[in-house]
Amino acid sequence: MGFTIRDDSIYFVRAGEAVRLSACGPDCVRFQAAPGGRILDQNWTLMPRQVPARARVEEGRAVLETGSMRAELYENGKTVYYHRGRKILEEQNELTFDQGYRTYRNTGSDLWRARVRFCPHEAEHFYGLGHEPTDCFDLKGCTIDLRHVNAKCAMPFVYSSLGYGFLWNQPSTGRCELAANRTCWVSDATRQVDYVVMGGDPRQAAGALADLTGHAPQMPDWGLGFWQCRLRYETQDQVLAVARRYKELGIPLDVIVVDYFHWTEQGDYRFDPKYWPDPKAMADELHAMGTKLMVSMWPTINEKSENYRHMLDNNLLIRTVSGSNRVFEFYGPQAEIDVTNPDTRAFVWQRLKENYLDKGVDCLWFDEAEPEIRPEHFDNLIFDAGPGSEVALLYPYYYNQLVYDGMRSLGRQDILTLSRCAYPGVQRFGALVWSGDIPSTFDSLRKQVKSGLNMAMCGIPWWTTDIGGFYGGDIESEEFRELIVRWFQFGLFCPVMRLHGSRQGRDSTRDIIEPTGGDNELWSFGERDFGILRDLVLLRGRLRPYLRREMDKASATGVPVMRPLFFDWPGDPECLKLGDQYMFGDDILFAPILTPGSGGAVSRRVYLPQGQWVLTRDGTVYEGGWRQVSAELDQFIAFVKKGSDVLAAFAPQAE
Repeated sequence: MGFTIRDDSIYFVRAGEAVRLSACGPDCVRFQAAPGGRILDQNWTLMPRQVPARARVEEGRAVLETGSMRAELYENGKTVYYHRGRKILEEQNELTFDQGYRTYRNTGSDLWRARVRFCPHEAEHFYGLGHEPTDCFDLKGCTIDLRHVNAKCAMPFVYSSLGYGFLWNQPSTGRCELAANRTCWVSDATRQVDYVVMGGDPRQAAGALADLTGHAPQMPDWGLGFWQCRLRYETQDQVLAVARRYKELGIPLDVIVVDYFHWTEQGDYRFDPKYWPDPKAMADELHAMGTKLMVSMWPTINEKSENYRHMLDNNLLIRTVSGSNRVFEFYGPQAEIDVTNPDTRAFVWQRLKENYLDKGVDCLWFDEAEPEIRPEHFDNLIFDAGPGSEVALLYPYYYNQLVYDGMRSLGRQDILTLSRCAYPGVQRFGALVWSGDIPSTFDSLRKQVKSGLNMAMCGIPWWTTDIGGFYGGDIESEEFRELIVRWFQFGLFCPVMRLHGSRQGRDSTRDIIEPTGGDNELWSFGERDFGILRDLVLLRGRLRPYLRREMDKASATGVPVMRPLFFDWPGDPECLKLGDQYMFGDDILFAPILTPGSGGAVSRRVYLPQGQWVLTRDGTVYEGGWRQVSAELDQFIAFVKKGSDVLAAFAPQAE
């Protein structure tokens, strides 16, 4: 038992545990503890950097300093963290006599169930942990399962109002408790505890997180505009008819999306020639109209697929501890591809290239990216990267890497992949994360705003929702027609503006396995809504220079475009509470309408931080403070910092 200093790191050994404290970035301290007695080099998606650090041993403790961070490790195993001399985080013991720091229970072989507890602070607020429709912005008091499912993306990172970020560097399933009596992180299966504490305000923590897990590339210009999608276009003719109508109406259409079951069999990764006879000609015509083509793929594969036998025989599919490898049921039993296997990624990429990219498809949509399995027993899965309970959260990371590496091999730089799930580091592969299959209600809209802000705190600058929600929307309903406008206004101030949904009503008469839902284009919701939505798309176009500038900042610094107010005003206590309004870049403050109104008119309270703010629709200047602001259905509530050049984009346009 005792402390050792080696390579500016602290090593500590005691009965049943080996510990290492090291610097892994500016103002970043990494803690690793192995119950097996040996620290392992498992960075997962982390990219640690060598930075100056000072380590020393004092009586009863060892101290590591890097930048403005200091970590103290005591002989009883306890660790305490300071930033700029102020205590920010302290481990909590589970036993009397100041004992019981970190607990482990062997689960078989060299995997352990591990738990780490930290002391609570009554005034502490937490943000992050990915997106999930919990209706919670401040996560203090929440317990969050660390597992991926549809509409829930587990990102094991939180930012604390005490001035630090915390990254749980464990891709295992588990749990995070941000309770009144403790903060607790649990891994279901790991070989060692591994986490990073990064001191600083929100901007500093965002930069540190991006440096550690990767910066997003430059957003392609075509990603900044309007995306049209629905469940689903059945044929090549439908896609072209919709794109042509947008062109005739003079409405810019940057991306049109072909959703699932355009394929022959799940796992074939090709257009069904019966309904898509000439994809290359379709793509060429879309490109001539200035529109990019995105196509959906799933990680599912059935036994009828032309690729199934090869993938099964070469261990390119997820295997199971017990039972069949068909872990998903959708029009028959489906297996799932194992994207943690580099051979799988190479094989699937080649199919995607031959059948999509070579035929003019510009980008891909990775649905089911958790992956979705039923029942949700991740401990029954065996990946190339390890047991499911140990590595399951990595799936969307490698799923997106599949396309990124393939695109780069072709010399492509404009890489963007729509993904239903994420893990820290996926942003460096050009992943645009969306929040999954959510209901079409005002309640859902309210929850999505908070989900987006928490996702922004996790190092994911490209995030979006299905405008209008995914399911339950009746396009003939006045309630939904009001909702689609309010959601569209929210979409205007999201990193990507994408209309999607499975609208009520089926109109297919074709012999096709998955028919289309109701119409979901701008003209589908009545004449009144069409005019409002058209104007919002045109406004998005006028905001392009601002969006380009802010997106480039996000790529360079890690600071998200869509972000909570406390990001810019960390010392303002009001900003810590506000999950229903946010900053969109440096100059725009947006307060979405999240409740239905009488005839569409709604009034809501808006908080303006210190300074002067200009209401975009009429130029009225307001001082900071609380304001009551109304908005008719064709109006939204957005303010711009006085003096910002982006205000000109909101000026009324001549007919």
